[in-house]
Amino acid sequence: MKIAFSTCPNDTFVFYAWVHGLIPGAPKLDVTYADINITNSLVAGSDGPEIAKISYAALPWALSRYALLPCGGALGRGCGPLVLVSTRAGSIKDPAMLAGRRVAVPSERSTAYLLFRLWAAQHVLGGVGEIVVLPFHEIMPSVRDGFVDAGLVIHEARFTYPSYGLNLLVDLGSWWEAETNLPIPLGAIVARRELDLAAIAGWIRSSVKYAWAHPEESQRYVLHHAQEMSPEVAQAHINLYVNEFTENIGETGYRAVATLLSRAAQEGLVPKVDLAALHYK
Repeated sequence: MKIAFSTCPNDTFVFYAWVHGLIPGAPKLDVTYADINITNSLVAGSDGPEIAKISYAALPWALSRYALLPCGGALGRGCGPLVLVSTRAGSIKDPAMLAGRRVAVPSERSTAYLLFRLWAAQHVLGGVGEIVVLPFHEIMPSVRDGFVDAGLVIHEARFTYPSYGLNLLVDLGSWWEAETNLPIPLGAIVARRELDLAAIAGWIRSSVKYAWAHPEESQRYVLHHAQEMSPEVAQAHINLYVNEFTENIGETGYRAVATLLSRAAQEGLVPKVDLAALHYK
């Protein structure tokens, strides 16, 4: 069975047991490790993998062929994307100063980007200027070096940005939670609709539970794919993104997804979604 997910510690931690044949009855996995921008594009084609981790922002384009699974993904609180600016003299000090500026983002089909655009619609009169899509690892250096005026970052950047000489302009997760009282829907696990979705969800949930029960067992695998991340940062990443919503999205999680996609559709950022399609049959 083909699956695509990122090398981020939360994904490798979640899927460790299944990838290593530790889930009884689960088929062998053929894994493609790829940035979420790539997995988003993989599910857009007719020959995409059976299972994939994608951004919730890409879900509207995938739902005709893929179903959202109720486990394995990333939703949470206190784990949202950040807008960073330089500490140099004359740098941006408040949101209004983003008007007309260059902002680097990791993708235009990411929850981070949707949250940024929804926030900017309220706080940046006249709108931001040029959006520059850059690989995630290039964003903070680009802000530091003045190539862009601000950068939208995710994941472990919340632990490392001070080392680049950057300041936090806004925590979009905190803004979203204050605005909605809901968790942030970041990464979704989807599977092809013609498959046994209940069985796949069961295998993923078992893999999550195994990871929690044997946290040290997956460490070598996680760090091997963690792009020179320190063990401490990798563990902080797991602690932040693997939580009760990873085991079961639940009604609160579904409401968060529906709220994000509805608001984004109203702003013309994504196609309108049949919210009933979020629950697979």
